[in-house]
Amino acid sequence: MEPDDLYGLPFDRFVAERQALAKALRADKRRDEASAVAALRKPSVAAWAVNQLARTQGPAVNELHAAGDALRRAQADLLAGSGDGRALRAANERERAAVDALVERARGLLGSEGQELSATVVERVADTLHAAALDDAAREQVRGGRLERELRFVGLGLGESPAPAGRPAKPGRAADRDAVAAEVTPGGEASAQTGTKAKRAPKSKRDEAQKAAERERRAAERERLEAQRAAEQRLQREREQARKAARAAESAARRHAERGARALRNAEERRDRAAQALDEADEALATAREEARAADSEHERAQVELASGPG
Repeated sequence: MEPDDLYGLPFDRFVAERQALAKALRADKRRDEASAVAALRKPSVAAWAVNQLARTQGPAVNELHAAGDALRRAQADLLAGSGDGRALRAANERERAAVDALVERARGLLGSEGQELSATVVERVADTLHAAALDDAAREQVRGGRLERELRFVGLGLGESPAPAGRPAKPGRAADRDAVAAEVTPGGEASAQTGTKAKRAPKSKRDEAQKAAERERRAAERERLEAQRAAEQRLQREREQARKAARAAESAARRHAERGARALRNAEERRDRAAQALDEADEALATAREEARAADSEHERAQVELASGPG
């Protein structure tokens, strides 16, 4: 087993397999590698789920990347003054659909592994996928399939870096925040060659476009969270109904079993009484037979005495 393979294992096997691999490396005199393996951190539940998606859901992950590239192009076009809101909304919806599709598959992975499907875990999976769609550095981390902690994207998808979940990204310089993304190549990647300058829109128009893009992103995120909450509430109701049905079925089965037990006890009591009556009848029959044999003997003696009488 290679160290990378640890991140593809079922969630609960990571620690035991890590220890076994480190022990095997030490036994093989590969102490540096053993130390490196022993230092590997167990992934969080959300990071583990994203790792499994990266390793098993290739087409869906590719669609996530393509959707993220399209969204970045739409944002860049809008900032440059050559795009429009409709194209941005369409790209935003495509990216959100790609994230949602992978989140649903993550739900299946988590459920089959017995992990709790809390709203927090699902949201962190979605945040990490969103970061992988819009940021090259996050994409590389996710593509490797060995995340230790989930990621959170901060920005509009124009070159900002992802931050580990729960940690705010460091603000950049004012010039960096105001700069428009570098021009996009046909393959969808931003060109950062020295001396190449992106075409800039007037600052007011650029600010307005940024605000519009941020509003679109926030609206889409609210819709996603509302849909997620509705789905979780529906699942909770279904689980509660299933629990009630199971309790009712268990109660009915218990009553049926109790009735069966009572019927069995009654049958056993009747059997015991019948057995006792049979024993008593056998005893009475034996007594009657003894009495009959005694009477026959007495009758025979009487006949003998009568035949040998006086005379």
